[in-house]
Amino acid sequence: MAIQRRDVLSGLLAAGVTWGLASKAAHAYDVTISPTAPQLGDTISVIVRPRNGATSAPVVTANGQEYPSFPLSNNRFRAFIPTSPLDAPGRIVIRVNGEEETRNLAVGLRNRSFSTQRITLRGSGSLGTDHEFDRVDAFKQIVSPERHWNGALLRPSQGRVSSEYGVRRYYNGEFAENYYHRGVDYAAGTGSPVIAPAAGYIRLVGRVRDGFELHGNTVGIDHGQGLLSIMIHLSRIDVNEGDFVTAGQRVGAIGSTGASTGPHLHWGLYVNQVAVDPVPWRYNGFE
Repeated sequence: MAIQRRDVLSGLLAAGVTWGLASKAAHAYDVTISPTAPQLGDTISVIVRPRNGATSAPVVTANGQEYPSFPLSNNRFRAFIPTSPLDAPGRIVIRVNGEEETRNLAVGLRNRSFSTQRITLRGSGSLGTDHEFDRVDAFKQIVSPERHWNGALLRPSQGRVSSEYGVRRYYNGEFAENYYHRGVDYAAGTGSPVIAPAAGYIRLVGRVRDGFELHGNTVGIDHGQGLLSIMIHLSRIDVNEGDFVTAGQRVGAIGSTGASTGPHLHWGLYVNQVAVDPVPWRYNGFE
């Protein structure tokens, strides 16, 4: 549900967040934030509508971090603000700046309980190559201007969910401060199909034989505007870099390559370089 302007105004005044004199506010942007009560791992959508005919994309920041905005229909713009289990819950100040009067709004990021696992590692635990990490890191940086997804995303595998998003871990009895499970795991038999959850371009294909010893056989899909899917541990890959795939198209098959204890698909969904919870994108989606 969109935040009503009157409610936002009263709430921001009470919180001490203002955007200037009331006479100037009449020419400020209209801003819709959803979800209205986000929790850790959610993607926050900020839709901006100029009230005074501005045509250039506004600059959207959250707690000082800038996020790209892209045009929607009816002279509107939208930016996505990602959150993760590593963020501190509390107040996020969102600033919209551009041709019209600046808007400052606030939204409360709710805490969320994530399950924990205890893992015992033997050996050096140094699995992974520089080539692999460089390729994956470069993929996560992609923010292309054209949008390819449409509505809610598809489930990429019909396997059972074996590990949820956001799981925290202890390694050898020590809590991993900067770790969380950056996706959803689907367990199924080797060779079970893996499909594209939305349309997009294949921007990453990595294979064990090329040094992907941690991720295993990997496919990365650019859905546009900072939304990316990464599918890892595949037994086979059915696409090539540069291919355009449609929603539901097979891109590979479930396997247990790389650092894996059994056949499954790990699907990670990234928004502006942050691994977010894929579940809201599957069930609700965004305009």
